[in-house]
Amino acid sequence: MNRGSGILLHITSLPSPYGIGDLGPYSYEFADYLSETGQSFWQILPLNPTPPRGNPYHGLSAFAGNPLLISPETLIEKDLLRKRDIEPVPDFSEKRVEFEKVSTYKEKIFDKAYNRFKNTNNSSFEKFCKENKDWLDDYALFSALKDYYGENTWKDWPDKVKNREEQKLENLRKNLSDGIKREKFLQYTFFNQWFSLKNYCNKKGIRIFGDLPMYPNYDSVEVWCNPRFFKLDDEKKPKVVSGVPPDAFSETGQLWGHPIYDWEELKKTNYDWWLSRIKHKLNLYDLLRIDHFRGYVAYWEVPSEEKTAINGEWVDGPKEDLFSILLDKFPDFPFIAEDLGEITPDVIEFKNRLKIPGMRVLLFGFGENPGKNPHLPHNYVENSLACTGTHDTNTIKGWFENEASSEEKERITQYFGRKIKSSKIHQEFIRLVMMSISKIVSIPMQDLLGLGESARMNNPGENENNWEWRITPEQFDSDWSKILKNMTRIYGRYKESNQ
Repeated sequence: MNRGSGILLHITSLPSPYGIGDLGPYSYEFADYLSETGQSFWQILPLNPTPPRGNPYHGLSAFAGNPLLISPETLIEKDLLRKRDIEPVPDFSEKRVEFEKVSTYKEKIFDKAYNRFKNTNNSSFEKFCKENKDWLDDYALFSALKDYYGENTWKDWPDKVKNREEQKLENLRKNLSDGIKREKFLQYTFFNQWFSLKNYCNKKGIRIFGDLPMYPNYDSVEVWCNPRFFKLDDEKKPKVVSGVPPDAFSETGQLWGHPIYDWEELKKTNYDWWLSRIKHKLNLYDLLRIDHFRGYVAYWEVPSEEKTAINGEWVDGPKEDLFSILLDKFPDFPFIAEDLGEITPDVIEFKNRLKIPGMRVLLFGFGENPGKNPHLPHNYVENSLACTGTHDTNTIKGWFENEASSEEKERITQYFGRKIKSSKIHQEFIRLVMMSISKIVSIPMQDLLGLGESARMNNPGENENNWEWRITPEQFDSDWSKILKNMTRIYGRYKESNQ
């Protein structure tokens, strides 16, 4: 992996007239921006369909794409919509995603696009359905059933449906055939738009840096179709759920609530589901961040009746059993480990043995014992990803103004050898990670723009106001591009092929 840098900006955060960032014109403009400033990659969050609040780490499918990211403008270009079909456009916020409002609007225009499409003969669509049959058939049925049963969780469906009695499902496939085809059409459309953007980025020398969540949502097609791969009781309810113990983010830990894998059952299949999932993701992305890497060594398991994550326990993960197979199947192994949180020596040893780059987050560097803090640049290693912050942290400016203690601010002054103003803290942090030894650097767009706490993407443990931040067109045209370009050149991260 060559020395380089990139920007973290999820697709939903792009400008768009339609309430949410999408795979339309602004995504290509951002690719141009990355190329013009000499960046090597574009980091995004998971692309899977999400629950109503938009959390991409609670995916309804490990394989499907999020239809809300489909661009209406591209649908018009493909002659699937007319300009009048998308009007009137609601008065959406430019600065926040209003997920429910966006979903209501887009579902209406998707109906119009599908009605124009469904009676045409399209060999490309048929080919897509055939090539993706292994996951698409189940997902399309699952989505159609969600509509049919009023969005209820699959565990609340009639027993014969919940338990996937084949004759009942076959009858439903016939009765819901139009809805099933509509879902397949949306997936076909999403992936066409996605690969068009990815190819555009790759031609400009920009690699897509994607994200692999550890767990699917309980209310997902994976858990419905493969309950034996998860620790469920006789009624198919989770016995235990995911989370992490108390940490810097929360005194009561983080209760994520995903169902926990039954790794012994997965092992009996030689991890076939995992191999299919990784293969699919490496088709979508050029680099892959393995979220919650420590969970593959040991994961925090919480009884499902608990209200916080405090009363959980560490349970051994699959370790070499899984990763030896992944290394064999994917020898290039373009992975980066999200090794943040409570990291024990066995996790570090396992990561180092696999030679997977870990993460260094400068915002975490100013606690006690700075001499040995792994998140300060003098302790970085070359085989790592350095960043100012992540999608789970406050922005640098927001942290400095609202969270950093007086002791942390004093350590910042000591580390830089001078006092840093709040208005300049983001620039100084970016410069520090860019000059570091880490091979790759990722800067959240909010930090690049010097935005405050209101631009935070996610606040772990909070249920409201997450995943909503959007960059406005005015911010999109920021003059900071010249500074970024120069900094990328000075510190040897500029992609010469972009000139």
